[in-house]
Amino acid sequence: MGTIKENLNQWSSYHWNQEGDEWSGPWGGSASMWYGTLLPRIQAVAKGHRFLEIAPGYGRCTQFLLKLCDRLTVVDLTQKCIEACQKKFAEYSHLDYHVNDGKSLEFLEDNSIDFVFSWDSLVHANDEVLASYLRELSKKMKPGGFGFIHHSNLGEYRDPNTGMLTIESQHWRDGTMSAELFREFCARAGLRCVAQEIIEWETGVLSDSMSLFTKSSDMETDGETRIFENREFMLEVENLRRIRDLYSPLTTPTFAMNSEAA
Repeated sequence: MGTIKENLNQWSSYHWNQEGDEWSGPWGGSASMWYGTLLPRIQAVAKGHRFLEIAPGYGRCTQFLLKLCDRLTVVDLTQKCIEACQKKFAEYSHLDYHVNDGKSLEFLEDNSIDFVFSWDSLVHANDEVLASYLRELSKKMKPGGFGFIHHSNLGEYRDPNTGMLTIESQHWRDGTMSAELFREFCARAGLRCVAQEIIEWETGVLSDSMSLFTKSSDMETDGETRIFENREFMLEVENLRRIRDLYSPLTTPTFAMNSEAA
C-alpha cells in the first residue's frame, strides 16, 4: 500500500464522478473545507508569488489556492488528473501543469517556490515518496519558503519487532509513514519541520498528520517542532458542516436547532 505504482493504478482507474468533492462531504462541501479547515491553518505562511500543489486530483483545493498567488504549478502522478485540471482551469493563465513520476520535481527551477501545498493525497504515499519529495523541495523552495503537507501517521502504529501494523489500516492510509519520519526526512533534506497537527480521521487513532515545514533562510534545521495531537478534528469538521447548513439558504439544517435538543 502506498507505492507509486499502486497510487497510479488506483487514481487512473478511479471514476472521479464528483471530481473529488465526495471527500468534502463531512464538511458540507469543498468551500467549507477550504475556508473553515485549510485556509486558517495556512494563511500565515501561504505568501509569495509562486506556489506548488502536489497531487491536486481534479482540483478540489486548486480552485481556491490559485487565488492566493501569481503563479501556481500543479503536479500529479496521474495523467487524467492533470488533463482534468487543465480543462477545469482553462480560463486562468497563471497555472502550469506537469505529470511526474510520483517523486521528483526536476522540471522546477531551483529556489523558485514560495509555498508548497498538498492535501488529502500524500496520505496514500509511502515513506520513500515523502522522503524523495522533501529532498526535491529542499532544492526547489526559496529560502524562507514554507510547505504544508498532509500525510499518513499510521507508521506510528507499527510493531518495531515485526514491522506489522498493530491496528487496521482505514481510508487507504499508508502504513510506513509517520509524523516522526517526516521530521527526520526534513532534517536530512536541510528543511525544518516547524509544526505538526496529528489528527484522528474517523478512525479512533491518530492516523494523519498535517506538517508545516520551512526552508530556513540561514539553512538552520534545528529547533523543536511544535506538536499538537488533535483528537477532536472530526468534531471541528462536523461543526463546520452544521454552520454551513445553518447559514445556507439552499439547504435545510440537519441538526437540532437548540443546545438542549442537541
